[in-house]
Amino acid sequence: MKKIAESVLAAVGKNLECIKSAMCMKSGDIEIYPASVHKIGDAAVMMGRDSEKRFLLVVAYSEKTMPAGFAGEKLELADGGAALVGKLDSTNAAALRQHFPWCAPKSLRNVKTTVGCGDRLGLATPGHVAAAVKFQVSPVIAQQSMRELSMTNRTFRSVVDDTVFGVFKSDYQLGWGADGDHLKTIPDIDVALEAGMPMITLDLSEVMNAAAGDWEEAKVDAAFAEMCGDFQKRIAEDYFDKEFVIGESSVKIDAATARRCAVMYTAALDFAVKVYNHLKSKRGDEFDLEISIDETTSPTLPSHHLYIVRELRRSGVEFSSLAPRFIGEFQKAIDYIGDLAEFDRQFKVHAQIAKAYGNYKVSVHSGSDKFAVYPTVGRETGGYLHLKTAGTSWLVAVTVIAEHDPALYRKMHKAALANFNDMLKLYHITADITKIADVDTLPDAELVKLMDMPEARQLLHITYGPILTGELRGEFFKAMHKLEKEYEAALEKHFDKHLSLLGVPKR
Repeated sequence: MKKIAESVLAAVGKNLECIKSAMCMKSGDIEIYPASVHKIGDAAVMMGRDSEKRFLLVVAYSEKTMPAGFAGEKLELADGGAALVGKLDSTNAAALRQHFPWCAPKSLRNVKTTVGCGDRLGLATPGHVAAAVKFQVSPVIAQQSMRELSMTNRTFRSVVDDTVFGVFKSDYQLGWGADGDHLKTIPDIDVALEAGMPMITLDLSEVMNAAAGDWEEAKVDAAFAEMCGDFQKRIAEDYFDKEFVIGESSVKIDAATARRCAVMYTAALDFAVKVYNHLKSKRGDEFDLEISIDETTSPTLPSHHLYIVRELRRSGVEFSSLAPRFIGEFQKAIDYIGDLAEFDRQFKVHAQIAKAYGNYKVSVHSGSDKFAVYPTVGRETGGYLHLKTAGTSWLVAVTVIAEHDPALYRKMHKAALANFNDMLKLYHITADITKIADVDTLPDAELVKLMDMPEARQLLHITYGPILTGELRGEFFKAMHKLEKEYEAALEKHFDKHLSLLGVPKR
């Protein structure tokens, strides 16, 4: 390490390209990521790796010119030079955000096309940005839900910090977001905000009366009759037997539908107003609010979408995106299941509603690997969309393991089978895993092909928690460190496919 630090010291007074050129060297098993080399006055900051870990290296002419905020093991160099070798921890992530503001997440509310890049490992950012930099898209790189945090023993703070190091390593300066995903309470929202996450995906599933969608009309009428008289009068005036011309389409709302919407959504929309005002008090205008109504069993009808949006706008709620529950099945890890013609017909209306009421982004949840619907989504929204992906980056890692470390994959596959039934309590999938061959009967070269099989993809998708927190954790992350370049290349290819099929223009 000292040899590399001395090489940096010799070049630190030169321009950045000279320092980067000097860093295209290795010293034993230690190497520096050239794209990560940056100057702060008379010092240079960069990231590197050895056979076991990644690290931060800071080199300065002297201890006095060492940039503030960094922590780690100090090295004394020739001619009074100083170096610091730091861990990729919260202290050093904060220092990077301080000295390089582009390392901090920001609001993307005015960006036309965004893509959520869920990363359950804290390793995927370089692969994500390698794809994003080629397209006219802004990535929401740090994205996790409370469920994912509990399954991986991470925190919102660690998710953001891991992304900071990936952004710095890749020298990605085009702006990125961070999303506290599917949050349901203000205390959970505050934790995400305190971690620096400017995007909040507000999941209304627990405050909306979704069951009323299946009630008999008489029961709906009775519930509506119990609501405030002035409210009933306004709903009748605004919606009963009205037809709304939306672009090339029209949406009719009869009295029964209006009453049902009022019963289903009023409490949820009141909560959305409360959350919006809370976000305003915390971050001014520097936040992205996504309204999520997708976590229900019944599809969001265009009439319901229209009602929700009109009520939100009436209450002054500014939101960047809205996620309906689309017709068909958006199951984890696999392509769309359903009638594509009917999806196209309904999605067009959803997109036209979004254009007519502020041109907010239509958000597609469980959006990864839904290749069949991407052309429609991109075309009908005109690119005003948010695609939310989560487990697909984990499955790319599983695929890389299957290809390069078949022995480890077999262990992971068996752990997934052992925990599958427990994980079904948390995730809705319909995979028949009895269709998957016994991995002990498959040759090594055949294992990677399992990741082309929907049943195997869903098996591994929902069982990430026991694998990442169980006895395989150490072996898995050791393998991923070794396969760092392979993982980044595979992720870039995978997200290239997503963005290309969505029709996102190249930069």
